[in-house]
Amino acid sequence: MDSTPTEPSRRRLLSLAAVAGMATALGGLPAFTATAAPRRPTGSPLPAGSSRSELWWQAPADDHSMIEQGLPVGNGRLGALASNDPGRELLLITDATMWTGGLNDTLDADGQFPYGREDFGSFTLLGRLTVDIPDHDLSAVSGYRRTLDLAQGLVTTSYVRSGVTYRRRIFASRPDDVIVLHFTQSGGGRYTGSIALEGTHGETMQRTQSFGAAFPNGLRYGAAVSAYGSGGSVTVTGPRIDFSGCKDLTVVVSGGTNYAPDAAAHYRDPSLDPERLARAKVREAAGHSADTLLRTHVADHRALFEQLELSLGTSSAEQRALDTWERVRARARDGEPDPELEAAYLQFGRYLMIAGSRGSHPLNLQGLWLDGNDPDWMGDYHTDINIQMNYWMADRAGLSQCFDALTDYCLAQLPSWTALTRALFNDPRNRYRNSTGKIAGWTVAISTNIHGGNGWWWHPAGNAWLCNSLWEHYEYTRSRSHLVRIYPLLKGACEFWESRLLTTTLPGTSREVLIADSDWSPEHGPLDAKGITYAQELVWALFANYRAASAELKKDSGYADTIAALQKRLYLPQVSPTTGWLEEWMSPDNLGETTHRHLSPLVGLFPGDRIRPDGSTPETVVEGATALLTARGTESFGWANAWRSLCWARLKDGEKAYQLIVNNLRPSTGGSNGTAPNLFDIYQVDQGRGIFQIDGNFGTSAAMIEMLLYSRPGRVELLPALPAAWAKSGSVTGVGARGGFVVDLHWRDGTPIEARIRSVGGRTTTVAHGDTTRKVTLKPGESVTLRDFTR
Repeated sequence: MDSTPTEPSRRRLLSLAAVAGMATALGGLPAFTATAAPRRPTGSPLPAGSSRSELWWQAPADDHSMIEQGLPVGNGRLGALASNDPGRELLLITDATMWTGGLNDTLDADGQFPYGREDFGSFTLLGRLTVDIPDHDLSAVSGYRRTLDLAQGLVTTSYVRSGVTYRRRIFASRPDDVIVLHFTQSGGGRYTGSIALEGTHGETMQRTQSFGAAFPNGLRYGAAVSAYGSGGSVTVTGPRIDFSGCKDLTVVVSGGTNYAPDAAAHYRDPSLDPERLARAKVREAAGHSADTLLRTHVADHRALFEQLELSLGTSSAEQRALDTWERVRARARDGEPDPELEAAYLQFGRYLMIAGSRGSHPLNLQGLWLDGNDPDWMGDYHTDINIQMNYWMADRAGLSQCFDALTDYCLAQLPSWTALTRALFNDPRNRYRNSTGKIAGWTVAISTNIHGGNGWWWHPAGNAWLCNSLWEHYEYTRSRSHLVRIYPLLKGACEFWESRLLTTTLPGTSREVLIADSDWSPEHGPLDAKGITYAQELVWALFANYRAASAELKKDSGYADTIAALQKRLYLPQVSPTTGWLEEWMSPDNLGETTHRHLSPLVGLFPGDRIRPDGSTPETVVEGATALLTARGTESFGWANAWRSLCWARLKDGEKAYQLIVNNLRPSTGGSNGTAPNLFDIYQVDQGRGIFQIDGNFGTSAAMIEMLLYSRPGRVELLPALPAAWAKSGSVTGVGARGGFVVDLHWRDGTPIEARIRSVGGRTTTVAHGDTTRKVTLKPGESVTLRDFTR
């Protein structure tokens, strides 16, 4: 890297934006590119905060427990955990494209893809920012309080020292593509201290205010910081920025990589200098007041956050008086419902989605937040539940725009996934290779990285599950442009299964059916069973979705007929006469752990929709699914509890669904799963070490919405699994419904009193509560309000 780079000109910035546009056309969005000047709100005061959207704590985070105590901010690709310590603010900064590893296009002797930090790679930190204020040590201050305003995307810290009230605000602006720290005071106080920006991979700081380096995989990265204040001085001193006697201080930081979502370019933009661009971004942002940057950020954030509002009832005055962590502990200790806390937990999930899934990569196992460079499972994208569960909430909870990151990722990776499938899936070392000897289309491994690479075992049905998730987004939005984009993914997955399915005769009959070749029911039981329920259900749904896409787009009708014929012959799971459960394998015996964390055989209940307790599915199958779900239990990882809750919601059992929500809201303790002080879903491995699994947060939020509204194209059910704790009164506005609708719902004493149905592309649906049904026909953009559901 040039040791004395010049700042990029405006022409250069626009040129980089053009390169980013080319990458977008190839199927993804750029991760770190210059943008046009953001639209600034003019003259509008910042809206007042609401106690229902504000979380608060009475102590800062411990630097050694940031994943459980640090407060998250993010702008969709650039994120940070903040400690909020009065004397030493620490930010652990991430970029969604900050990944080691590479294409990982080899198999080991066992037929697995290598799965380590040196080959597959890992999500990793971009940098550390510290703001030291030595005379503001925690022991020297009083009245400490820190808050996370979910509605404004704003972390605030306040405290009193020597009679002066000090305040700081931290936010991650998407319009300006920077993280901002703004320090103020009232009462004549001053700030004196230093600022340091450091890399976390042994980088050499060539400048005080920025750094740049590259990984062995060729990914270049960089970050930069700038600071300005009033009433004092801000100077560069050696490796630090010093400030002295400032009445207020603003710190601006940005950074990123030269990642490009383009397989043909090996996922790199060689023309992009990340350090240079970071310096330009902080310089541009520092040309505006902190108040201007804040207003611009809040306007952008609220535009998404306010798409859904929620009330599950009113908490007691005693509950409201507690800080957030005390409320979590009291909820677990006393067993009393705290409806405002529970609603805030759902909104916290929405906050994380807005902060972590816009204009870059989808959320991985860690979301956008790290406390070190060694996240468990490399912070990857698990295709056997994690990446799908992360997006179950988006459309349901009024955040359809945030789903695009998943679509963009799949399209950008498709060329690599296809090439690896064609080259390696039928390798004789792969235990899951096609017995037919044929190969077509694409699939993935259990783990994927952003460089087109696979890790761990091949996951044949992973393609179907990804495609079904992408299709469901179409069902919510009715976006034809989205359908056009995902069509190649759907067709390629069908081609893969056309070459993979085997014909077998069911024992004791002459009936021939199609079954999946050898596979592993994630992550459970025999490694090489044929016809596993998990694959049969996912492929059945894939075929149905492809046929619908073909008809809608009027494409490939002949091939759609071929897929229809295959779907008709697919074996569908039976209920075991031995256990009474829906079979997980083509065997009456349970071949695994009764309480296993995965619900692989229940994908047809949720997220699929083939198994329904409405008379359209044989009652014996519903009973078998219910028996299996009961056997799995209610004590597991957060994501597994969330999946269980969603299944109980589909079975219309609100109390069981609610109990699993409550289980996830318990404080995490040694050896168990639960909620951390900062509301991250944490599995405590041992004392002092917790593993963050963000799908637990998102899955739990999705379950809460599913309890309030069930939908499929042609049908919307109001309050299908409403628990007693939320029944007295409540409301939710902005809930997505499959079929192309948005629903606003108010209820009292467990009964809807008003439901407004608005079309976002849908035409006709039936709205139901209990035995009461109403048929609704609307044009896109129209709405209707329904009342009186007591008949």
